[in-house]
Amino acid sequence: MNIIEIINKKRLKMCLSDEEIKYVIDEYMEGNIADYQMSSLLMAICINGMSDEEIFSLTKYMTLSGDRLDLSSLGNVVDKHSTGGVGDKTTMIIGPIVASCGVKVAKMSGRGLGHTGGTIDKLESIPGFTSELSEEEFIRQVNNVGFADVCQNNDLAPADKKIYALRDVTGTVESIPLIASSIMSKKIASGARKLVIDVKVGCGALVKNIEDATKLAELMIKIGKFNNIEVVCVLSNMDIPLGNNIGNALEVEEVIDILKNNKQGNLRDLCIELASLMVSLGLGIDHDEALNRVLENLSNGKAYDKFLEFVKAQKGDITKLPQASNKIEIRSDKEGYLNNIDALKLGELSMSLGAGRSNMKDKIDYTAGIILNKNIFDYVNIGDVLMTIYTNKDNYNIPDDIFDISNTKNNDIKLIYKVMR
Repeated sequence: MNIIEIINKKRLKMCLSDEEIKYVIDEYMEGNIADYQMSSLLMAICINGMSDEEIFSLTKYMTLSGDRLDLSSLGNVVDKHSTGGVGDKTTMIIGPIVASCGVKVAKMSGRGLGHTGGTIDKLESIPGFTSELSEEEFIRQVNNVGFADVCQNNDLAPADKKIYALRDVTGTVESIPLIASSIMSKKIASGARKLVIDVKVGCGALVKNIEDATKLAELMIKIGKFNNIEVVCVLSNMDIPLGNNIGNALEVEEVIDILKNNKQGNLRDLCIELASLMVSLGLGIDHDEALNRVLENLSNGKAYDKFLEFVKAQKGDITKLPQASNKIEIRSDKEGYLNNIDALKLGELSMSLGAGRSNMKDKIDYTAGIILNKNIFDYVNIGDVLMTIYTNKDNYNIPDDIFDISNTKNNDIKLIYKVMR
């Protein structure tokens, strides 16, 4: 086989065979296919798409490029994945809730890049917290505590990691076949048999519209069935930020508030739905019964106790969360209803304050970030605090069009667009 012939075949909108896709992955990992050649193939895929059979093959060979984690000894394990968004701290809330209901959660998370934060960065803002566990320690903690969350293992689906790094710098990230195979290869390699995926949709997400999100969800469900994995997808709104706190230690504070059952809002509502789906999958019970168990453990303190147990098991100390030296209140110069909050601009602002990275070598300031003091549909008076900025930097730029305030109230915003199986 020849990589040039394979590139030309995909350029001409022809389907690649299983053998050709195997050849591409194997030879690229061996260094026999150059980055510029793989980039050319990825662009052809991005433009012309892939058939289901091609996607199944790509997922398979990226999975087979490294190790696979065997979780069969743990019993009813359910995994969760989010396609990423601004203020998305759902894993830290859902994991303890689901574990408190008797379903084990074995989670591998990533670090943030750009305007979307990473769960591992948020967890590592807790002093002492370690995201590095051996495979034996990871499985033991899931078995004993019910929940563990560690940094993604470089030995799992390494082809995906190498290809994603290339996609990130060649304008080929936003391809539904490539997104689906990337997510699912990692999940298959990490031992998932039951999986809930939160597909973010909107300006602050990778996927911008419902149509593409639906295609992505349908594709991941198909890949799951092909690999004997039960997949449920939730399509949720990322035009607006999730919750009020954006930034690593600040988000941990909001997680604590929700697990203590002290806070309402869109973050809590989404977490309840995702947790209920996971409990339903894990215990084989209907959604209403799972929902009742989730709500009960939020109200009786068991979910928060499980969070404390999880953090302690990974050597964290939530009593010593770091704080920024500068706190700046941003006040409204308008009066009216708050109809929109631009998630993308908030994410970019948070990154500029020090809470995120523009490349993987950047050092994060765990204390930096934003707290929103107003929520969607709130009435705002002139002089009201819209948001509070936390930073250790002296120079930063605040966009003047983050908040849409008008005289008419817009009630059309939805949190969850649909649930797909």
